[in-house]
Amino acid sequence: MIRYAALLRGIMPTNPNMRGEKLREVFTGLGFDSVGSVLTSGNIVFGSTETDVPALESRIQRALNAELGIAGGTLIRSRDELQALVDAAPFGERTHGRGTYLTVTFVKNDAPGEPSRPLPPELGKVIDILGFDAGARAVLAVIDNSNAGSTPSHMAWLETMYGKDITTRTWLTVQKVLAKL
Repeated sequence: MIRYAALLRGIMPTNPNMRGEKLREVFTGLGFDSVGSVLTSGNIVFGSTETDVPALESRIQRALNAELGIAGGTLIRSRDELQALVDAAPFGERTHGRGTYLTVTFVKNDAPGEPSRPLPPELGKVIDILGFDAGARAVLAVIDNSNAGSTPSHMAWLETMYGKDITTRTWLTVQKVLAKL
């Protein structure tokens, strides 16, 4: 049995169909084991013997769309992939806080690696792209959150690099997801 985390895009906890209990029901209905949710932002952990991750992502996304009307996106990482990312300590001694966000943007399996072009100058002042973790297929960034407009602009820039099949979590959320796996 492999332990996985499904990182769902576009989840709004205020929508009754996007709450943890509804999401867990879909995953349980698909036959997955030990289904649980982490926080309220679309993080579902589960067990499966399936090893074809793209097929698993498609199957889950179809079920979420059919049963709950959720058209977002599903990205899956195994426990081992997330453990390797956390063990690598990519943020070093930096800490996540109100003024500084440590973020991990997960991309689809077939997405390119390192960003192909630099941040625009206005974003470069408030965002530090630390690099790309190939094992977790994730862009690692530190955001100066004292500039309220930087996060949406950063997300838009990431979408120009990788398309809409991405989802971002804070470093604290990644650690919580791993702990639940």
